Amino acid sequence: MPSYSIGRAARLLGVSPETVRRWADGGQLRMDRDGTGNRVIDGVSLAAFAKERAAGLHPVPGEVRTSVRNAFAGIVTRVTMDDVVAQVEIQSGPHRLVSLVSREAVEELGIEVGVTATARVKATNVYIDRT
Repeated sequence: MPSYSIGRAARLLGVSPETVRRWADGGQLRMDRDGTGNRVIDGVSLAAFAKERAAGLHPVPGEVRTSVRNAFAGIVTRVTMDDVVAQVEIQSGPHRLVSLVSREAVEELGIEVGVTATARVKATNVYIDRT
């Protein structure tokens, strides 16, 4: 399972490292220590925290003007698969993105809850790159 430093978690959540430390010290975000004594956050816990934190925090305005070149770096919060297709959810700051991709692509990229990924959006298609 992937784990993230305080700085990397802060970038994924769109906050300062000090905010992540306060959340951990206040018991809102679970942290452990790695083999060298550094504080780290496991990917599954970070994914759950990002999803919970983003729920309703930043509603997207109805009339957003945007280009077709959109990339959303975030953390995978859910993966649902059947024999052929997978549904992948990514929390990117306040944005929740959902993509339908092949099961084969998910397996090849190692996409699972807690890993970082980038959703690239062109028209109505969403492509996911593992970061």
